[in-house]
Amino acid sequence: MDIATLLALAGGLGIIAVGIATAGGLQTLPSYMDVPSAIITFGGAIIATFGTTTLPEAIAAFKTIGIAIKAPPFDLTALVTQIVELSNTARKEGLLALEEASNNVEDPLLKKGLVLTADGTEPELVRAILEAEIDAIDQRHKANAKFFDDLGAQGPAWGMIGTLIGLVNMLNNMSDASALGPNMAVALITTFYGSALANWICFPVGEKLKKDNAIELTYKGVMVEGILSIQAGENPRVTEEKLKAFMAPAERAAYEAANGGSE
Repeated sequence: MDIATLLALAGGLGIIAVGIATAGGLQTLPSYMDVPSAIITFGGAIIATFGTTTLPEAIAAFKTIGIAIKAPPFDLTALVTQIVELSNTARKEGLLALEEASNNVEDPLLKKGLVLTADGTEPELVRAILEAEIDAIDQRHKANAKFFDDLGAQGPAWGMIGTLIGLVNMLNNMSDASALGPNMAVALITTFYGSALANWICFPVGEKLKKDNAIELTYKGVMVEGILSIQAGENPRVTEEKLKAFMAPAERAAYEAANGGSE
């Protein structure tokens, strides 16, 4: 699990609760719960965002909340080690051996690249096929992140709509002084809900999805470069050094420590 994202979501709720408790006491918590305000703000924001996509895509985007709170499952150090081993296999046994080696590979993109290489596919075509798949992954991930960007933008807007509705109700009942306070409170709660939706949920989830996407694109890019290096018959050490360039300094140090250093 990604502790930072969990902390952002849980901590945001905690900060709101502490703010309410310290301002008016926990006994005031029910006054922040208003069903009509929630329907206008959350319902309106969700429905408006649905209008920019399809229902299956919207459902898929909501499911990515679970992905956002998980740590990215991409181990670049392990990937480089695996590609170097495949490079050694191809150098010793020939490219045809990669087809059998692909049976032990879990990642679909790497598996496809190895099979294409073993089949003698031209390097330019291998790159084009793999990059097309990466581009499709990128577009899907960007669509999910954009859903939360759009939802976050709609939250405050629908909160303002709810506020205006509350103000109209208040102005229509100016003769009843006892109703002014409650109506004003409801008007402000919708703005509160809209801001909370945008900044507490949508912002951290959307930005985390973008970050995870960037990490995965780098991971997939290493695969492509590794496969093309193997196909070109480059020395496994050259392949290793080429792929290590994608690593952060800490990752590179860990890799070199695990593999006995680099000459």
